[in-house]
Amino acid sequence: MNARGRVHKYGDNVDTDVIIPARYLNTASHKELAAHCMEDIDKDFVNKVQQGDIIVADKNFGCGSSREHAPIAIKASGISCVIASTFARIFYRNSINIGLPILECDEAAKDIEDGDMVSVDYDTGVIVNETKNKKYQAEPFPEFIQNIIRKGGLIKSITE
Repeated sequence: MNARGRVHKYGDNVDTDVIIPARYLNTASHKELAAHCMEDIDKDFVNKVQQGDIIVADKNFGCGSSREHAPIAIKASGISCVIASTFARIFYRNSINIGLPILECDEAAKDIEDGDMVSVDYDTGVIVNETKNKKYQAEPFPEFIQNIIRKGGLIKSITE
């Protein structure tokens, strides 16, 4: 499994309230959640994001409330992967549960810039910044997590 896309870069402590503001939590529509993804931190995100793009952030991405809406909004917006120095634990688990690949790699998170073209190999954990011609090594997903992601989430991985 692989991902390749243009980077949308954010800093430390991006919380779930800015990923998907609470005023939109009354919808179950993934399309509606995607339409408001990141709007309180990056008003133009929904206009810039393309299918396959990648979010890169610094420390503690996904902190705050434990709402599943945050990774759903990110995935539904077209983001193929999130790379960060660290993730909030509940966000990490919620992301895997819905099949959104996320990788911790401090070196990549610090070095990759907004607009860079990046590719990711989930099997090996290799992240390549094609813009800067640099490679970074993240911890690859164990096989059981690769299966969850490949199937599109935890529920699908046990029901199909």
